[in-house]
Amino acid sequence: MSDRDPLLYTPWEASELLGVKESWLRRKAAARDVPCTFVGKHLRFSRADLEAIVAAGARPARWRPSRR
Repeated sequence: MSDRDPLLYTPWEASELLGVKESWLRRKAAARDVPCTFVGKHLRFSRADLEAIVAAGARPARWRPSRR
């Protein structure tokens, strides 16, 4: 983490880093399906939250034989 990294990311920033739609991330956070932080009424994501979201979504690649 560099000195320029914010302590908390907005939903838009977090969605850009994760490569997902902001609406998807907001829905998952509202349902408490992904780790997040509320600062008052504002939704934010820490670097640890983002890493946990990535780890939870990581799946091993599956090999599929070609259909030739």
